[in-house]
Amino acid sequence: MEPQLLHRVADSVATVVVHHPAKRNAMTAAMWRALPPLLDALAGDPAVRALVLTGEGGTFCAGADISTLRESAEEAQGLAVRAEEALAAFPKPTLAAVRGHCVGGGAQLAVACDLRFAEESALFGVTPAKLGVVYPAPSTRRLVGLTGPSAAKYLLFSGELIDARRALRTGLVDEVLPEGELGERVAEFTRVLTSRSRLTQAAAKEFAGGRTDRDAYWTAQARGSGDLAEGVAAFLERRQPSFGWNVPGNAPTSG
Repeated sequence: MEPQLLHRVADSVATVVVHHPAKRNAMTAAMWRALPPLLDALAGDPAVRALVLTGEGGTFCAGADISTLRESAEEAQGLAVRAEEALAAFPKPTLAAVRGHCVGGGAQLAVACDLRFAEESALFGVTPAKLGVVYPAPSTRRLVGLTGPSAAKYLLFSGELIDARRALRTGLVDEVLPEGELGERVAEFTRVLTSRSRLTQAAAKEFAGGRTDRDAYWTAQARGSGDLAEGVAAFLERRQPSFGWNVPGNAPTSG
């Protein structure tokens, strides 16, 4: 099978799989280009309420497949940044499920997700210093926002790999799972995500991403959604709520 991004939708969750096992799921130029339009399509699908990004087999993504990047270094980096920004802007919850290596461009993609769950044997690295590359400003800002300046500088200055436990301590990872339990935990957690209010999630994602100029918009959305009334009624009736608000096309987010 050619290197590509595979995807499926089941139980309201879209799963995007980085598929290039011959090179530890390194991203080719074509794969970087394919990610933004794929995300646009999934964002517009009302059946999708959350997205999981993962890699084929036992590794997440080992970065960029240099052999396919015939553009200049700046153009190649631009492909990765556009894909990363598209992932960060996805208007529904995103979760990176990490096994094995999550390095370079793979780390960019994982950091662009809202959450990161990892197997305890996973390894993380941000490696531009090994190549003499200036790491993009948006990517640096996003990394610093997760780990703080000191941990981000450690990763960027050294290019060293860190294990999942250290990644958890720095904030780079949200949960670490024993071997063989990642898939079950991700399925369990995405069931939680898809049962919650999409209105709450979309507004929280915008605000957490730094966009604070849309209070009036979200107040109006909340007023007309019926989600609050449904949530209170479900609580009083001791049942699961059935929230009706869906992400409109004009609700951009900022990562």
